[in-house]
Amino acid sequence: MVPKQTNQLDTPGTKERFSSTGFILAAIGSAVGLGNMWKFPYITGQYGGGAFFLLFIACLLVVGLPVLLAELAIGRAGRGSASSSFVKAGGGKIWGVFGLLSVIAPFVIMTFYSLVAGWTLHYAVLSFSGQLFNNSDFGGQFSSFTGGYMPIVWGAIVAVITGFVVVKGISGGIEKFNKVLIPGMLVLLVILMIRSITLPGGMEGVSFFLSPDFSKLTPESALVALGHAFFSLSLGMGTMITYGAFVNRQQSLGSATMAVGAGDMLYALIAGLIIFPTTFAFNIPADSGPGLVFVALPAAFSAMPLGWLFGGLFFVLLGIAALTSLVSLLQVPVSYAMEKWNLRRSTAVWIMAGLVFLLSIPSALSMGLMPDLKINNMPVFDFVDFVASNWFLPLSGLVVTLFAGYFWKNVAEEAGLTQKWFRIWLFMLRYIAPILVLFVFLYSAQIIKL
Repeated sequence: MVPKQTNQLDTPGTKERFSSTGFILAAIGSAVGLGNMWKFPYITGQYGGGAFFLLFIACLLVVGLPVLLAELAIGRAGRGSASSSFVKAGGGKIWGVFGLLSVIAPFVIMTFYSLVAGWTLHYAVLSFSGQLFNNSDFGGQFSSFTGGYMPIVWGAIVAVITGFVVVKGISGGIEKFNKVLIPGMLVLLVILMIRSITLPGGMEGVSFFLSPDFSKLTPESALVALGHAFFSLSLGMGTMITYGAFVNRQQSLGSATMAVGAGDMLYALIAGLIIFPTTFAFNIPADSGPGLVFVALPAAFSAMPLGWLFGGLFFVLLGIAALTSLVSLLQVPVSYAMEKWNLRRSTAVWIMAGLVFLLSIPSALSMGLMPDLKINNMPVFDFVDFVASNWFLPLSGLVVTLFAGYFWKNVAEEAGLTQKWFRIWLFMLRYIAPILVLFVFLYSAQIIKL
């Protein structure tokens, strides 16, 4: 039997729940972040176009969705924070300690992710105003911007926006925010996709993206696809465990998992249909790395009719993707603080948002003003990104698979699957997902090399 919960998240007067539609939109908002628009196109370009996309989909189905369902089930069973839900779902206290990884990870991620969100908002303003295209040295513009104080200012703006949403609560803040922005994001995606594929030469990019070249697939590309499938669903960040704590009992977690996976897959597909036609139309290398978004694409927008408009819409799209993810990330430590120290929501939100902003400053300074601000010979920004993405997330995901696959007695009851699907899901959690996630960790942490 699962013990009766009396934690801060589920006590009389503080009980909050998502509606069914609101939960799915919020979960999709958490999953579809900057990664699918920023990272996915250039790793797809690097590892074989359509073949890599198919591999990504396979990894999403084999590992991503089983782990996503496990995280949601743990959250709903425990009705606690990303740490305590393991214990309240029926695990020992040691699982709560392991679960702390899922609280620390999103906090660390926000310290650099909020900066990138600020970059997107800054570039949206520059594009709509036309200032972005006054100078054709887009690389120099980006270096000048990140090397100044303005990223800190924009980081503060992002922290305030995110805090303002989360302080309104689950249904009044996070759900309403996503109900407006996720449909808005879909409209922007379609507009930008149509503009991209109708560019002269754009269909060559479509062909590259959708025509698989399996000769380019390697063991390394398989691990990269697996890692991206895992991270693109916000797994290992505690967000889905935390969101699961606010899901109604009537909600089918299996259906919700499929909906979130489909949303993530659709977003990745349209992102590719925006980026690749644009890069091919303007002879931009599709595998040009993270600079693709802030250096190469502005050059493309400057050369197309109404480029200021489409560039502005593109960066607004990125800003929405970043903010919906940041909202879910902030809710994780907020839930923990409310539960652990019995804080009011408003107090927990502004303490956590303030700490995130303060800790983001070293990362911002390491990008230019203080280039010698390094940890382990890496700029603070890169080091924090590396540790969070390559250590915390895979280890946290591994904890989820082991708990749900081997130690959770009531896993079948909470998952709510038919006997056939439950057996398949449990097999994935026990014998497939842990091994593959471990390989992702060893590869991402550079412990093994291919």
